Amino acid sequence: MKNKTLLLTAVLGAASLATAVAQTVYSVNAVGYVNVTVPAGKFALLTNPLNQPTNSLTAVLPDVPANTLVYAYNPSSSSFSTFTKRSTGWTGTGATTATLNPGQGFFIKNAGTTDFTITFVGEVPQGTDLTVNYVAGFNLIGSIVPQAGKLETDLKFPAATNDKAYIFSTATQGYTTFTRRASSWTGGTGEPTLDVAGAMFYQAGAAGAWKRTFSVNQ
Repeated sequence: MKNKTLLLTAVLGAASLATAVAQTVYSVNAVGYVNVTVPAGKFALLTNPLNQPTNSLTAVLPDVPANTLVYAYNPSSSSFSTFTKRSTGWTGTGATTATLNPGQGFFIKNAGTTDFTITFVGEVPQGTDLTVNYVAGFNLIGSIVPQAGKLETDLKFPAATNDKAYIFSTATQGYTTFTRRASSWTGGTGEPTLDVAGAMFYQAGAAGAWKRTFSVNQ
């Protein structure tokens, strides 16, 4: 219950000062990898930045330590599905069919006493119609391509006036709330940013689509 309360803080509208997200190291080719460190005892808010053949929970996170927790958000019910890594594999309702697709945000909790590193491996999403759909209300989403940068300027998110972005800090375990105004963002230090493999809670006034055109050659 304590864990779910923390994860739903953004949904309830609370926010706190944030600094950096999990340390990220990456290499991008047609096939690449992304390393993300999750500190001991902490949550990180991530998205899978690379395509696997199935993007199943097992395929995307095959080697995380036992007792690691993953929380996948359902915007239709504003609730989380919880999956736990055991020595025999992932458990939890729907774990065998759960997927973590590029652009789909999820929380991961390092339940251990030492940091661990996730190595995402797979194919870089490329093409002219890469799309992350979002609903009116709260969404847990990230960039569908492995890029870091400012949400609108670099990552081409179609933010609308009065929408809110909740950026989670792994360091502080809290959120900074950014509000899109007519000509700028307020609430943080300018336009919100995402790291490679980083995700956010996004509160949209209307449903929409985050579309990208991306090639490793650009």
